[in-house]
Amino acid sequence: MEALSRRVLLRLTAGGVVVPALSRLALAFDYPTRPVRILVGFPAGSGTDITTRLLGQWLADRLGQQFITDDRTGAATNIATEAAVRAAPDGYTLLLATSPNAVNGSLYQNLTFDFLRDIVPVAGIDRVPNVMEVTPSLPVKTVPEFIAYCKANPGKINMASNGPGSASHVAGELFKMMTGVEMVHVPYRGSFLPDLMDGRVQVVFSSIPTSIAYIRVGKLRALAVTSTTPSEALPGVPPVSAFVPGYEAVGWLGLGAPKKTPANVIDLLNKNINAALADAKIQSQLANLGGVPMPMTPGEFGKFLAEETDKWAKVVKFAGIKPD
Repeated sequence: MEALSRRVLLRLTAGGVVVPALSRLALAFDYPTRPVRILVGFPAGSGTDITTRLLGQWLADRLGQQFITDDRTGAATNIATEAAVRAAPDGYTLLLATSPNAVNGSLYQNLTFDFLRDIVPVAGIDRVPNVMEVTPSLPVKTVPEFIAYCKANPGKINMASNGPGSASHVAGELFKMMTGVEMVHVPYRGSFLPDLMDGRVQVVFSSIPTSIAYIRVGKLRALAVTSTTPSEALPGVPPVSAFVPGYEAVGWLGLGAPKKTPANVIDLLNKNINAALADAKIQSQLANLGGVPMPMTPGEFGKFLAEETDKWAKVVKFAGIKPD
């Protein structure tokens, strides 16, 4: 490397362009010079894990080093987040930031870290809407009909979720908070789909990939998606916000780093991730996982994280949610 640098330096000196070219060269040579780990709080094979591997391969191809997906499951992504917070701020340990990070600060009272303080925003990746779906035996086909049915039958609608504080749970609680309807929360450790299809629970705010196959064959009925715009995965299904103005409850993915990570590293990663999100192949791969690209500057992503954290803190307080 030293010999190469001397040869390059001599050529650049001869051309009279030492300073600007050397600054670009130093950035390229200094980072990354070894593999980079991306800590993920979800298991291998999950949509989150797959998305991380797609972006990791893109970065590896362009920056010349491996970007290794390191799944650290458990404690609703808190294990992965804490490991990232404690890592050296040198750009070689990154965190896949996800929507649970915006909920956990108000849900868990004894965390050893503050996500907004201890993780530096790097880049947004994508948004993944949920779908509000009901058992086919429920006599409603639209969100307004569902709201009317709930108000006419208080306490008789059971809302399934993946557990207290999960994305499906807080999405439903936000709906309750904004509409004033009553729904009984029924948390599941395993799949809620058999009970939902059989009518033992009546509604869920589920991830689209989890249930889209059942929606397509009529075993579940989609009322709306939880993004503010329709989803290409479910054509013809309107957003909840068309009937409940201001409602939005999407999963999202982004990249974060330990605080004090060098700004030039963050800038390099941000530019490359945004370039990936503009690529038609990456866009298609994200769409297959239900995602919509979310390109942002680090500052924009930081503002988004603060807004999401504040939003879900209000929902956690409203619903009195406690972790398992």
